[in-house]
Amino acid sequence: MKTKFTKLSSIFLALTLSQSVNAEVFNFTTAVNDKSDTLVVFKSESNAQTFSAFDRKTDGQLSRALDASQFNESYGSFVEILAPHNLNYSRVLVVGLGDKTLTKAELTKLGGNIAGQLSASYIQDVSVAAEQFDAQQVSQLAHGINLRAYNFDKYKKAKHQAKTYTFDVANIASTQSAYQQLEAIQSGIFLARDLTNEVPTQLTPVDFANEAKKLKKLGVTVKVLKPKELKKLGMNALEAVGRGSKEGSRLIVAHYKGSDDAPIAIAGKGITFDSGGIQIKTSEHIVRMKSDMAGAAAALGTVKALAEMDAKVNVVAVMGMAANMVSEDSFIPGDVLTTAEGLTVEITNTDAEGRLVLIDSMWYARENYKPSVLIDIATLTGGKYRALGTKLGGIFSESDQLVEEFTLAGNAVNEPVWRLPLGYKEMLDSPIADLRNTGKGGPSATTAATFLQQFVGDTPWLHIDMAGNGLAASASGEKPVGGTGFGVSLMTEWILNHHKAK
Repeated sequence: MKTKFTKLSSIFLALTLSQSVNAEVFNFTTAVNDKSDTLVVFKSESNAQTFSAFDRKTDGQLSRALDASQFNESYGSFVEILAPHNLNYSRVLVVGLGDKTLTKAELTKLGGNIAGQLSASYIQDVSVAAEQFDAQQVSQLAHGINLRAYNFDKYKKAKHQAKTYTFDVANIASTQSAYQQLEAIQSGIFLARDLTNEVPTQLTPVDFANEAKKLKKLGVTVKVLKPKELKKLGMNALEAVGRGSKEGSRLIVAHYKGSDDAPIAIAGKGITFDSGGIQIKTSEHIVRMKSDMAGAAAALGTVKALAEMDAKVNVVAVMGMAANMVSEDSFIPGDVLTTAEGLTVEITNTDAEGRLVLIDSMWYARENYKPSVLIDIATLTGGKYRALGTKLGGIFSESDQLVEEFTLAGNAVNEPVWRLPLGYKEMLDSPIADLRNTGKGGPSATTAATFLQQFVGDTPWLHIDMAGNGLAASASGEKPVGGTGFGVSLMTEWILNHHKAK
């Protein structure tokens, strides 16, 4: 299609559909905006038509700049040309596409890296020549840009200034429709990121409950159980973890019933701050322990995403919330707790508290919702981090089908996961209780997952250990510095695929 140039006019604006979720503003149009300060144009061996049109307008300056930079059109390569000849733009960013059709994960990542290239505050208005892409592809690019542009600036003097991205597309309506579902997912991811980034004194279990209640306007049913109610139900493991804090523990249930199918349950670990308890953490990593509720944040974000898109699914998030603090009321090593399941647990380490809030949450989900599948997600063990680092989440399950489905879902949304083994149950034997809460040896990620396995009954179950995935020290692709919202895209993708497969 021939490249078009047009001035902003009332007619042009009438054809423009603008969307904004937290980070940037997006316009999908049928023309390139020559009033922007920046132009993004794509180039590959098989498709250089749009690039060539702009190159001719600059009398070959763009191609000479690429030659000088030894640009090879490989996927994710960039060249920036400043003050291009005969164009009104201050800069042109040429983006390499490689020599194959890009997956949605690759397009999302590419969009994120485009946002990274254009992050300077003096860049405010960007025109993207995207005619060569179909509606789904354009929406994935915009998705990646918006995810990367997220900025938690609540405590910063300088606030994020939204950029405007105008995409020249072949079909406005189709692109808008494709982007709308991704926009819903973004809202869930941004919620999870906001919760993970918030400082712990401003995000207690009560504060988290108040955030969950905001989803009621989307048709989500929210229930909150306080410490006395937890004890009455026999949920002594969850209650004990928050006992050392002023507010105590909470169980938060967020139920989105978009169908009459048996629900999918997501149990999320929600430790709003983990001091380690009586066995207090001593390393510098304690400053990162505000993110020990990232699993609960992902669970709640997934419910929000599905509710925003009006998905025809039945999903309930059950989140065990507590601040693991030190006081005369704290649970201590040597205690024996009777769980809602009826099994007793000897406390051998107060810093292995996440599994305690999870087991009572999983029991509550099974007992009250009879789910078809039970997923739990948690920043659970340093062992997972040491095994897989920050690029892969760890998954555990006896179901080969669930493992395969989650592996495919993770690869599709740039949240890859890797199966780790269950086992070493003998390491959890206690002389005075049914179980101890830490293994006497063995791989810690495996013994923790095996501990959880004792509380799933006959329900098909998969455990996600996202230790190291919840916070990013540096930006890459669609992930910014700070809270990543890991798990929202993964679980949303799996749930939607699971629904379609029925």
